[in-house]
Amino acid sequence: MQKNALRILLVEDDVSTRTTIRCMLSEMGITQIYEAEDGKTASDFMDMDSSKEKQLIDLVISDWNMPKKTGYEFLVDLRKAQPDLPFLMVTARGDHSSMMDAIGAGVTSYIRKPFSLRELSEKIDDAIA
Repeated sequence: MQKNALRILLVEDDVSTRTTIRCMLSEMGITQIYEAEDGKTASDFMDMDSSKEKQLIDLVISDWNMPKKTGYEFLVDLRKAQPDLPFLMVTARGDHSSMMDAIGAGVTSYIRKPFSLRELSEKIDDAIA
């Protein structure tokens, strides 16, 4: 799939970070970006029982630490309904334990903050390959 045709759900509670990532995605030519400010809102958007939203999203980019429902909790719930949807976890966490937890939950890829446009682009390429 061409990157510019991707439909991405961006889940990030920090408005500034969400704006920065959205701008990076736009620089890559990605324009179909849906946003959620926390894992609960993202879960509601994805509505695990609705096939319409399941077909709407090609890739999830989610922060780990968020109020109401963490990115990790969102990932665990999403994997029950959509085990193959590419999921890129964005976090400042660098510990091995967190990375292993995310891998065990079925994360497609993992990127540590701060990151460059090139790093994000490469992670997206790997996730959708």
